[in-house]
Amino acid sequence: MRIAFYAPMKAPDDPVASGDRLVARNLVAALERGGHEVALVSRFRSYDRGHRERQARLARLGARLAARLGRVLAEPGRRPDLWFTYHLYHKAPDHLGPAVAAALAIPYAVAEASVAQKQRGGRFDTGYRASLAALARADCVLTLNPNDAAGVAPHLRPGVPMEPLAPFVDAAPFLSAAAGRKAERASLAARHSLDPAKPWLVAAAMMRADQKLASYRVLAEALSLIAPQSFELLIAGTGPAEAEVRAAFAERGVAATFLGQVPSGEVPGLFAACDLYVWPAVKEAFGMALVEAQAAGLPVVAGTSPGVASVVGDGETGRLVPQGDPGAFSEAVRALLDPPRRAAGGAAARRNVVERHDIGAAAAALDRLLGETRRRFHAAQAATPPFERAG
Repeated sequence: MRIAFYAPMKAPDDPVASGDRLVARNLVAALERGGHEVALVSRFRSYDRGHRERQARLARLGARLAARLGRVLAEPGRRPDLWFTYHLYHKAPDHLGPAVAAALAIPYAVAEASVAQKQRGGRFDTGYRASLAALARADCVLTLNPNDAAGVAPHLRPGVPMEPLAPFVDAAPFLSAAAGRKAERASLAARHSLDPAKPWLVAAAMMRADQKLASYRVLAEALSLIAPQSFELLIAGTGPAEAEVRAAFAERGVAATFLGQVPSGEVPGLFAACDLYVWPAVKEAFGMALVEAQAAGLPVVAGTSPGVASVVGDGETGRLVPQGDPGAFSEAVRALLDPPRRAAGGAAARRNVVERHDIGAAAAALDRLLGETRRRFHAAQAATPPFERAG
């Protein structure tokens, strides 16, 4: 199929790294691996922080762009077979996909949509209503976070399927990085004066003054409860709240090695050189780094939620604890400082990703689900009288 891909939150080629960008890139890669031709049809970013006037302007601009895009994609040789939107919610509604799909008479698929009823009538009301309007036009919805399903289902047309899609990565670079663990560990130890005999804990996340900062603060407090000489801590990431993140660890007396922004191509090597991934995951959907770390053979300690629990097996591939509980988090870390437990968890973590969260399985699932969506859409079109279809 020829697929028109759009991510209203953040385009897959956005210069700023984030989990959202990573998921978008992985989706494109999985679709291409399934044999589909994928075109990024717009970089229009509808993301807004709650300014009503700006939301209205974005909606008007989106309508104009959708009309123009509909004309462009209708040209010979450019018409897609399906429109695919990734990450649709009140802060980043899809003003393009429903209109273009309707104009071209092609199916409209959505991956990772969420509905927060509390936004109705509030400062995100424009985006909230636009996201509901898009869901009402969807022909298929794929859920990466099981926590989203209950909110989305009431807004779909009868008979429109909502299918789970497990978060996934291309596991191959992480699996192959294991062979270079010894050399990578020695290199990092030399550069940052790390003790290779100690267990290395690692966290990788952006540094923003929101739930990311909250997670870093929980992590600092939790690790302050563990004997400092028993581990090394490496932190990959940067952002506007970096000073606050550094202060959180300094105030708790936790020594941390800050690596800055690690290029995506170097992440497999970094994770392979470490021993345990630690992240409180405060108010997070699932966290792609949790999947990547497991692919590298690291057990995970994380704050739990339905999304996180869908990618980390508590007691198998790591430990899950209540969100925001430093005491429980420290106990879970302390348990996995034990080498045999850590080794068993790491082996299970690698198997978990290979069997359930690798790009190959995702490519096959997407190919099947989108193929079914297209066949179902055209069967319905053929059974609909032309005057009803036009309306």
